Amino acid sequence: MFYRLLAVMFLVIAAAGHSQAQRITYAEPEREDTRRTNFEIVGKLGQNYLVFKNNRSSNDICVYDNDMRLVKRVNQEFMPEKIINVDFVTHPDHAYMIYQYQKKNIVYCMGVKIGPDGKNLSEPMELDTTQVNFNADDKLYTTLVSEDKKMIMALKINSRNSKRFIFTSVLMDGQLNRIEKHQIPMEMDERNDYFTDFYLANSGDLIFGKCMRTGSNDNINKFSLVQKFKGVDSFNVRPFELDGKYLDEVKIRIDNLNRQYLLTAFYYKAKRGNIEGLYTASFDQKGDTLLRHKAIPFNDDLRNLAKGEANVKMAFNDYFIRNIIPKRDGGFIMMAEATYTTSRGYTYNRWDYLYWRNPWMMPSDYYFWNRYYSPWGWNSWRYNNSPATRYHADNIMILSFNNQGEMEWSNVIPKTQFDDESDFLISYTSLVTGGQIRFLFNLMEKRTLMLNEQVIDADGQLTRSPTVKGLNKGYEFMPKFAKQVSANQIIIPCFYRNYICFAKIDF
Repeated sequence: MFYRLLAVMFLVIAAAGHSQAQRITYAEPEREDTRRTNFEIVGKLGQNYLVFKNNRSSNDICVYDNDMRLVKRVNQEFMPEKIINVDFVTHPDHAYMIYQYQKKNIVYCMGVKIGPDGKNLSEPMELDTTQVNFNADDKLYTTLVSEDKKMIMALKINSRNSKRFIFTSVLMDGQLNRIEKHQIPMEMDERNDYFTDFYLANSGDLIFGKCMRTGSNDNINKFSLVQKFKGVDSFNVRPFELDGKYLDEVKIRIDNLNRQYLLTAFYYKAKRGNIEGLYTASFDQKGDTLLRHKAIPFNDDLRNLAKGEANVKMAFNDYFIRNIIPKRDGGFIMMAEATYTTSRGYTYNRWDYLYWRNPWMMPSDYYFWNRYYSPWGWNSWRYNNSPATRYHADNIMILSFNNQGEMEWSNVIPKTQFDDESDFLISYTSLVTGGQIRFLFNLMEKRTLMLNEQVIDADGQLTRSPTVKGLNKGYEFMPKFAKQVSANQIIIPCFYRNYICFAKIDF
């Protein structure tokens, strides 16, 4: 008999001068959910916690109660056996599932409303269709959601003509009612141009960056911010002056509170040189004005703190920007992590890593792309079959900037992680709770992976919490894929033997 594995425990952590209780609750592993299961953490709906699971032709939503007991497993009978991708837009008492599938030569983008019991509250709605002459294995549409979840966009890019890309945007309100649909061309140099991630502002405006380089293996020497305003069927392109500097991967964050766009990127003084510092810029989304831009060099103190095993000059060459958190005063906090791979047969450099990580760098075809940053999420639990490749995730750097773009404080969380089979168990997750940022990650202690927590406050003071002791033996956490589902809760996937299960952590 497949027995139930459930553990609930309370841990007292001394942090910031007061006690905090931490409660970890495990769900029971299910026979259907192997390491090959595709999943998506939907979130908290009402008093339940929902997880979507795909096993070959079976598409189910598993409903858990507050103790992570499985209430029911609801088969989504309205969905076809083979789906290309699924996304969720979660609200307190319902969620919208947006999924894609192909029937004959048509790819359908569909939406349906899901209730706290995992059952559909509406009939599937057709959001858009695309005619293709091939079998679609990867998703055609990108789902973009505004921060207030009142605007949703389905975006696709057709690059069959390598010099002229066609953007199709379908803008909808929070209930998936179509507001507008536009098709806009953009001239591209396929070999030397690529895009950043795409974002949707609360206003319904589409935001992204267009990056240009002199050669396919060079850093960015030209950058433009691209806006598609709601109700307008053209792009507004705003070039940035880089003052002779070369940029790394550019990250954008919409600050809806202060109505601005925040841009960050590591910069170089020479092509493919060492990272010298951080380039930051702020753009007024209403006034079409560049508020500020600044290049901040990293000093030796920060380099020594962040370098790990690298030398001082190359201290930041393995760092990648992971997240930007806007602050109420117009400033922001940036987090970056040192990640790289090593191999006996081949050494991956920074450009190889960027090229693999960012789907919008693909020079062959923008028509399809896998989820950015999480190549092990929906429809992509793929292992590297070469045991010669080792994945590394090391120190986390946290920088805080004021509303003038000046650095207020910096700190580094030291860690060393690696895995030879895949990188499911390395890296970290972060969540904002009560004015603090919590970081959760695995560290090897006495040949066992233990979940660790460190907390940084608004002044940059770092508190290292005691190792989470007494975790059930055999559970391996994947914090990289955790999702914050409420102000003080996250759902985190785990491996238990050959099964995937989930744990809820209350802070």
